Amino acid sequence: MATVTLKGNEIHTSGELPKVGTTAPDFKLTNTDLETISLSDFSGSKVVLNIFPSIDTGTCAASVRAFNKEASELKNTKVLCISHDLPFAMARFCGAEGLEDVVNLSDYKNGSFGKAYGLDFTDGPLETLHSRCVVVLDENAKVLYTEQVSEIVDEPNYKAALEALS
Repeated sequence: MATVTLKGNEIHTSGELPKVGTTAPDFKLTNTDLETISLSDFSGSKVVLNIFPSIDTGTCAASVRAFNKEASELKNTKVLCISHDLPFAMARFCGAEGLEDVVNLSDYKNGSFGKAYGLDFTDGPLETLHSRCVVVLDENAKVLYTEQVSEIVDEPNYKAALEALS
């Protein structure tokens, strides 16, 4: 279990992020076309998992915008934006913002992604949502970098995540 804060108040997660050097757990998530997507669908590509509570908050939206900007310039890399938001909300946001370089995936069906990655909140006002995290994987799903943002209203360290891809 990890402890992070929401505006200074402690909240806890269901476990720990996968360790650097391990193979990331596979997952089944839903894309904006309501198709089931697995980590194995991105085999052979580097992957950035941009994980957050809800696209409808300022910090979460900012992370999607920031990673979308970077994604267009990354070679052989996919940026996956993952939350419990319904696929419709994610499609609406990215459509309105003109964001086309990220892949939006939802864990709304059974929450198995959050459980496998140990990042669901277990208490507090955001209970059951995902904590703000970034996980970077190589072409074989080996974990290169992880960050669980310690204060949920803060943005992740984009620079460190992108440097892990080099």
